[in-house]
Amino acid sequence: MNWSAIAERLTLYERLMRLHKPIGTLLLLWPTFWGLWIAADGRPSWWLVWIFAFGTLLMRSAGCVMNDYADIDFDRHVKRTADRPLTTGRVGRREAVALALILSACSFMLIIKLSPLVWGLSVVALFLAVSYPFTKRFLALPQAYLGVAFGFGIPMSFAAVLDRVPPAAWLLLAANVFWAIAYDTEYAMVDRDDDLKIGIRTSAITFGAFDVTAVMLSYTVTFAILAWIGLEWRMGPLYFAGLCTAMGMALHHNALIRERSREGCFKAFMHNNWLGAAIFVGLAADYAVRLRAWPGA
Repeated sequence: MNWSAIAERLTLYERLMRLHKPIGTLLLLWPTFWGLWIAADGRPSWWLVWIFAFGTLLMRSAGCVMNDYADIDFDRHVKRTADRPLTTGRVGRREAVALALILSACSFMLIIKLSPLVWGLSVVALFLAVSYPFTKRFLALPQAYLGVAFGFGIPMSFAAVLDRVPPAAWLLLAANVFWAIAYDTEYAMVDRDDDLKIGIRTSAITFGAFDVTAVMLSYTVTFAILAWIGLEWRMGPLYFAGLCTAMGMALHHNALIRERSREGCFKAFMHNNWLGAAIFVGLAADYAVRLRAWPGA
């Protein structure tokens, strides 16, 4: 058995799945955890936490594989993506599809003991993940579609805990859609020149000269929805402190992207991991303090 060849193949799969770039997984994980903690009133089963954390990693990996499969002819013309395994031919198309199917099947096995409602929502989540890469050919704002795909762990988490999806879950999903428009527009601003040449549609192209304004408005709507949810669910000061911290980060992003430099826009995009984490830490801390004060609640 040629162990070096196997190791090389696994390295290619790792790059195809973007395991060396965890930012995408984290941008899925934080909103999923927002939903899980709210649905469980701050006391989610650690088994569910593990299921959704690992499931997020698997589905993000499958989505990356399908994204590269869909964009193989475009990625050749973009400097940042020209050396991806599928683009260079080091991984074949059929091999990539097989890998995506295996990852999706493993993800489904994680939820096999959960309710049929979770199963049904997982089918929708899979469709969103597989179809998103193709939306860049015809949607003016594919980032909005991405926000639904990246946030579908929210209704799934509510379904896993409550066996229903209340209005708050869809509001939280809406907040994630606007957040995704904000951070993925920052990301799209990095590749705007290349995307214009090859004909891919992105929010950075659609918004044009108003891209920075659109990003900040999207952040504003995100925080407005999260604040409303906080008031409706009677969150305490720690939740709003986390929200204010995230708002401060968003204001910093304005400084990073207003010159529209590739470096600044990419830095702002990467920084969204901390923005999502700040909201989650505030949420989790608020529940922890309340549960300690009223352990029987």
